[in-house]
Amino acid sequence: MSLTYAIPDLHGRLDLLEQALSLVLEHAGNRTARVVTLGDYVDRGPNARGVIEFLMQWSFPNLQLVALKGNHEAMMWEACNNLVEAEWWVENGGGETLASYGVEYCVEVPLQRIIPDYHLQWIDQLPLVHADLHRVFVHAGVDPKIPLNQQSDRTLLWKRYPKGADSGHGRRHVVHGHHADEKAPVVFRGRTNLDGLAWKTGRLVVGIFSDDRPGGAVEFLDVR
Repeated sequence: MSLTYAIPDLHGRLDLLEQALSLVLEHAGNRTARVVTLGDYVDRGPNARGVIEFLMQWSFPNLQLVALKGNHEAMMWEACNNLVEAEWWVENGGGETLASYGVEYCVEVPLQRIIPDYHLQWIDQLPLVHADLHRVFVHAGVDPKIPLNQQSDRTLLWKRYPKGADSGHGRRHVVHGHHADEKAPVVFRGRTNLDGLAWKTGRLVVGIFSDDRPGGAVEFLDVR
């Protein structure tokens, strides 16, 4: 049985990511597995730079990493490329990200001087969705009425499901973060929300999915 481990919004909590990988390695044993990180590596928490560098320097030979983009990476990239007002990003957690690079935000200092270009290039190349036979992994959500290859970036990065919405995408179960809920995991018939507000609560929920079996998680790892 091959497994996929899904890790939701980290928001600068490198400590929780490192703990999660220790538990994943212990759980996977000698098996080869996949790890899908669901985006939002930056902002709000204390060590966004550390999370980015940890993922960029991935060093687990038996774990294949699929790192997806979240809306906070999108905001960061757009702010650093002058596509949105830098203050908008800073007010939404970007100030903590800049602090992890050793700088307090100052309007006179261009963000490109603070964030290494190779970090921005890595963010720019992150995929927005990962699909296998039974599931769709995405940061925020998908429109169940639209084919996966026609979903808008805004939907994949920013969607908010209506309360109680339980649809997946066709026969696939949707695994996402973005909807911060301290009660996570929140499991519906067609989708699972893993975002437990880890940056604030200190609790990270990792979903374990069997690649051979449809539906939701077969198990969860609770990282504290």
